[in-house]
Amino acid sequence: MKEINEKARELMKGFCRVCKVCDGKACAGEVPGMGGLGTASSFKSNVKALANVRLNMRLLHDVTAPDTKTSVLGLDLDMPVLAAPIGGVSFNMGGGISEEEYIDAVVGGCRARGIIGCTGDGVPDFLHEAGYSAIKKNDGLGIPFIKPWEGDELDEKLEKARATGCTVFGMDVDAAGLMTLRQMGRPVAPKTPEELEKIIAKVHDWGGKFVLKGVMTPDEAKLAVTMGADGIVISNHGGRVLDYTPGTAEVLSDVAGAVKGQIAVLVDGGVRSGIDVLKMLALGADAVMIGRPVSVAAVGGLQEGVEKYFENVKAQLLQGMVLTGSQNIKAIKPSVLFD
Repeated sequence: MKEINEKARELMKGFCRVCKVCDGKACAGEVPGMGGLGTASSFKSNVKALANVRLNMRLLHDVTAPDTKTSVLGLDLDMPVLAAPIGGVSFNMGGGISEEEYIDAVVGGCRARGIIGCTGDGVPDFLHEAGYSAIKKNDGLGIPFIKPWEGDELDEKLEKARATGCTVFGMDVDAAGLMTLRQMGRPVAPKTPEELEKIIAKVHDWGGKFVLKGVMTPDEAKLAVTMGADGIVISNHGGRVLDYTPGTAEVLSDVAGAVKGQIAVLVDGGVRSGIDVLKMLALGADAVMIGRPVSVAAVGGLQEGVEKYFENVKAQLLQGMVLTGSQNIKAIKPSVLFD
């Protein structure tokens, strides 16, 4: 990983410093780029909130070979981890590799490690086109996230996503804060529950599942259940759309507690290691998305870099499960956490 990170640092110069500690401090306000919006308070809060979660170490047990496998949204995963939907290599990551090389590495690397990669959306069109192509190449094993576009663009992209063979569709409603898209004549906007119900019903008619990304409060999590969503992602869009939000780890327990067992609960924000994954699971998540570190691994090492990164994440998760006495994913309870 050291070599991969050094290569990424070279290729991402001016867009990401590939800091030893990815905490949003050095890149505050660098959007486009890999930073957080404004003061980067929301990005920093994600990292700080997770850092403040501590674990109870337990070793008087017989857990020596934990099982990390799980199933989420009808997808069988080698561990409860997905790559978050991030794109825009040319304007966010320095353009050292092409969009196609990047997203192929993410989706293909995830598949090779037995997990799922998500793809992003945006302007120009090659962003989503590269993502859809990568999912199709990987036999539909990917989740395309579509922004909350206004007008016909949303329906057109849903149809294109369907053609990839995917079984899960996502919408990052948290992207409604991307004012740059409106300035480019491609507006995104919040969606009413009524609008989302129709979108979700369409996906269900296709036999697919629908995930809503950008839920940060218990009331909106309950709304997602009422609308028929199959999953939510607790996310503040990596701190890139609204300054001064809480970290996702701060709100996770309350949000998950409001809908646990009714809907799949995923979370992203500040996750860097397998220990961070363990913390999020103990706080109530069913699965965890990882963003910036996957992008760095893809730029610095293509698919091999992504595979290596997730290999490390799994090793760290396994170690954490042994040292907290967690035999399998269901055994990761709030009691794992030091209160």
